[in-house]
Amino acid sequence: MTSAQVDTENVPEEGYERGLGSRQVQMIAIGGAIGVGLFMGAGANIAKAGPSIILMYALAGVVIFFIMRALGELLLYRPVSGSFAEYAREFLGPFFGFVTGWTYWLMWVVTGMAELTAAAIYIHFWFPEIPQWVSALVFLVVLFGVNLISVKIFGEVEFWFSMIKVTAIIGMIVIGLGVLTLGFSDAGDTATVSNLWSHDGFFPNGIGSSLMTLQGVMFAYLAVELVGVTAGESENPEKTLPKAINTLPWRIIVFYVGALLVILSVVKWTEFSAGESPFVHAFGEIGIPLAAGIVNFVVLTAALSSCNSGMYSTGRMLRDLAANSEAPQAFGKLNARKTPAVGITVSVALMGIGVVLNYVVPEKAFLYVTSVATAAGIWTWMMILVSHIRYRAAVDAGRLRASSFPAPGGALFSWVALLFLIGVTCMIAYDKDARICLYVAAGWAVALGVGWAVLKSRNPQIAERRDAEFEKVG
Repeated sequence: MTSAQVDTENVPEEGYERGLGSRQVQMIAIGGAIGVGLFMGAGANIAKAGPSIILMYALAGVVIFFIMRALGELLLYRPVSGSFAEYAREFLGPFFGFVTGWTYWLMWVVTGMAELTAAAIYIHFWFPEIPQWVSALVFLVVLFGVNLISVKIFGEVEFWFSMIKVTAIIGMIVIGLGVLTLGFSDAGDTATVSNLWSHDGFFPNGIGSSLMTLQGVMFAYLAVELVGVTAGESENPEKTLPKAINTLPWRIIVFYVGALLVILSVVKWTEFSAGESPFVHAFGEIGIPLAAGIVNFVVLTAALSSCNSGMYSTGRMLRDLAANSEAPQAFGKLNARKTPAVGITVSVALMGIGVVLNYVVPEKAFLYVTSVATAAGIWTWMMILVSHIRYRAAVDAGRLRASSFPAPGGALFSWVALLFLIGVTCMIAYDKDARICLYVAAGWAVALGVGWAVLKSRNPQIAERRDAEFEKVG
């Protein structure tokens, strides 16, 4: 096998249409790194950590790159749509594949619930007379249709959603640099790079407070791993996936570190607060007309992009689970357009229930939903890292072929990233507001344990066969 080839002996024919081109995969990867967590969540993190939040996003970004390179090595070893669940199943055992698949599905279902309701709230900014449930229902139906028609339509819609987000951030950076260098606008007199350290220092609330923001920072990076789910439907995975992953550092530098450097130089950190988009505030300080409306539109697209991605990934994950007899077999069927219609439909129905629930419960529901999504995301990243560590051990022992896209540092950087995620989990346990997600995670773990026990009792021969296959990997 040459360095440009994929191990095709290990790549099953999944029946999907390989309809995602290079530009779409690239934009899905970029869009996964830019979400509501940046546009809205950064305000609370700035209020807690001050300018040091830039360092926290950069630190988390390095860890995310380690995770994505580990995933990239696995994807080029065997590019399948089941991705994380399939690798957990192969390298950690059938139980971990079962847990990872259902947990990643849960992450996107609850994220979809929150994003649909958020999108409806953003519509209220322009049309307060439209009932929230109407907007949410319209978005739900439209995105459902997009995902049901074909993967090409999904890819095209996601391409343009991502393009809007990218354009907005680049525009903000360019305008901010103009304010800093030319001094124009209402903020020109006070805009200076010294704002990064002049107001109680770079760590105004102490290093401890800055580190505690890492849990919120990691939430902003959720969905960056979505490019792995596209592996089974990419036209040329051995070329498009490495390119998408290798450009991740530049996306983090520009869209996170760069944007925050400019914003916190133009406007001093003490003026930002939780519950407010730092982008809206910065545009307002600069004096850009219709600033709030512009950013509201961008945040709306970010929410719809996230929900669109959620519908896509839930259908694929349910199909992978069904293919391994870990979910009802109906989820494994593709429609005439080669999309997992049943899995998508069930997931969308549950997202619809979430719209109703979020309409009648207090705003605390959003905190709980995002907390659950964060916990599920961290579990997924951990499974990627542990699977990669096991894969490298199998390659070193000569039991498996080497991937054409090896991660730098081998298993060492995966260990570093894994320890980092364990540290973030400890911080979540320490924070009384975020701790709720660990309680939910414990309940989910019990439910999955019961589900696995029932599955093994009903299909003992299947579970035993997969255990035997796992033993071969070692």
